[in-house]
Amino acid sequence: MPKETAVYTHGHHESVLRSHSWRTAANSAAYLTGELKPDARVLDIGCGPGTISADLAALVPDGHVTAVDAAPAIVDQARAYAEGRGQRNMAFAVADVHALDHPDGSFDVVHAHQVLQHVGDPVQALREMRRVTRPGGLVAVRDSDYGAFAWFPELPSLDTWLELYHRVARANGGEPDAGRRLRSWAREAGFTDIASTASTWCFATPDERAWWSGLWADRTVASSYAKLAVDGGHATEAVLAEIAEEWREWGAHDDAWFMVPHGEILCRV
Repeated sequence: MPKETAVYTHGHHESVLRSHSWRTAANSAAYLTGELKPDARVLDIGCGPGTISADLAALVPDGHVTAVDAAPAIVDQARAYAEGRGQRNMAFAVADVHALDHPDGSFDVVHAHQVLQHVGDPVQALREMRRVTRPGGLVAVRDSDYGAFAWFPELPSLDTWLELYHRVARANGGEPDAGRRLRSWAREAGFTDIASTASTWCFATPDERAWWSGLWADRTVASSYAKLAVDGGHATEAVLAEIAEEWREWGAHDDAWFMVPHGEILCRV
């Protein structure tokens, strides 16, 4: 069976989980939530710390959510989060999206948020997601598109950051501009009934700017991304420190605004 070949660029540093733990079904899966039936069986791929997964479970009170991730420690964290919320209609497992350990047609809905940009073969991942979805069910995918990020003020080091992130992510086998490619990948995977949409995150209030700039400043110098950037010869620690400082400068600017666009697909099996 196919196996993952890409390296996860972000890793699981606190600055990364700070972002992942902020995500909810409301701010990250609104394109899907209206399609969920109370008794739906859902597979949530790349569940991370489990915040979206638990929200989905609350939306299917008579159904069930299986939350999976490639990192065992993160699966444990998601399990603990669900237990803390008292969300009982859930199960957790370690999984590789290229070769899912479930029979054909096991789920009504298969969901993946910010996953396909990080995997080695997104088309194979979508084929597997399709395989484990029952006829008439849905495969739901949402990914950001780094090449379409927009911000103001346009500080020079943030342009350097974006160019560097593209190089590091692609050297790791991922595709950071995944959002615009989802429909194409889904068609290649054999889907014919595809609804394509887009939505954004926007960070503009003082608290939002401080949070977004702070997590990226920390991620730039302290996460797996930072190590991969230096070890891969893409940047020096001094360059990363300069980028991190400019992130903080951007976040302190009263006019600062940042938009993260996402591509979304709902694929009927």
